[in-house]
Amino acid sequence: MPSSSPRNPEAVLRRLEWTVIRRLDGLLHGDYRTLFRGFGLDLADIREYQYGDDVRHIDWNVTARLQAPYVREYHEDRDVTAWFLLDLSRSIDFGSKEKKSTISAEFVAVLARLLTSHGNRVGAMLYGADVEAVIPARNGRRHVLHLLHRMSGRPPAPEGRGTDLEAFLRAAISTLRRRSLVFIVSDFISESAWQRPLLQLAQRHEVIAVRLHDPLEAELPDLGLVVFQDAETGEQLFVDTHDKGFRERFSALSLEKEGQLRQAFAQAGVDALELATDADIADTVIRFAGLRRRRRGGARHEIRQ
Repeated sequence: MPSSSPRNPEAVLRRLEWTVIRRLDGLLHGDYRTLFRGFGLDLADIREYQYGDDVRHIDWNVTARLQAPYVREYHEDRDVTAWFLLDLSRSIDFGSKEKKSTISAEFVAVLARLLTSHGNRVGAMLYGADVEAVIPARNGRRHVLHLLHRMSGRPPAPEGRGTDLEAFLRAAISTLRRRSLVFIVSDFISESAWQRPLLQLAQRHEVIAVRLHDPLEAELPDLGLVVFQDAETGEQLFVDTHDKGFRERFSALSLEKEGQLRQAFAQAGVDALELATDADIADTVIRFAGLRRRRRGGARHEIRQ
C-alpha cells in the first residue's frame, strides 16, 4: 500500500481513514469491545485465587495473613486511556521498502483514531536521544493529528548516541500514574537492559509491546560487497554478503535475538505484536483483536506479522 509523505499528517490520516479504518469497521464488528475495554479500575472484592487468575491482582497482605493466595477483583471503567511510548531513535529510520518510522506512524494513527472515535483518550511519550515530549491524553481527530504532527515534525536524533530504552521506560513509570493501556512501539534495539523496567511498567498497566522490524534485519540477500552503517552510532563496516557462511551466521544471530526478545516479553507478562515494514496495517489490527480476545482467556500471546 503506497504511503503518503509522513510529513503530511492530514494526508496520512485521511488515506488511512479511507483505506484501513473503513475496512476495519466492517471486519471487527463486536471486537471493538475486545480491543478497547476500559482499564480504569476500582476495587470491588477480594476472593481466593483460582487457576487462570491474573497474578498481578494477588493481594499479598491478605495472602500472608490467611496463608492462602487471594486476588483483588475490580470494576472497570467503560473508557480507555491509552498511551503510545514511541521510540523515534535513529534506528527507526531504517527500512528496505517502508521505513520503520513510517509504519510506526501509520500504526499509531490507526489505533489512536479507532480509540478516539469511540470516546477514548490517547497520549504519547516521544523518545529520540532522550524523552523529548509528553503529549497529554485527550480524544478527538484533531488530537490524533497533533500527535502525528509531533512525530513527523521533530528533528532527527543526534548521531553517535545509542538508544537507552531503560531510561525511557523508567520515565514512563514515573509519568503514567493512572492504570492505562500502553503500547510500546519500538524496534527494541537498545544499549541498556530494559527488561526490569518493562516488568515494573507491566505490573501497573496493560502493556502491548509492538516490535518494529524489517525483513533485511533477519535475512540478508546476496548482494556482494556492501557497506553496513550503524544507524545510531554512524559506525561503518564492509561486508561480503556473497559469503554464504556469513549470511547464515547473520540469520542465526537474528533468530537468537528474536528468541531473547520473546523471552523478555513473556517474563514481563506483556503481549507482543510484531509489525514488519511490509505489514498490512488492517491485518495487523485484526490480529491484535484476536490477541486481545485470547488474552481474556488468561494467557499471554505473541502475534507475528
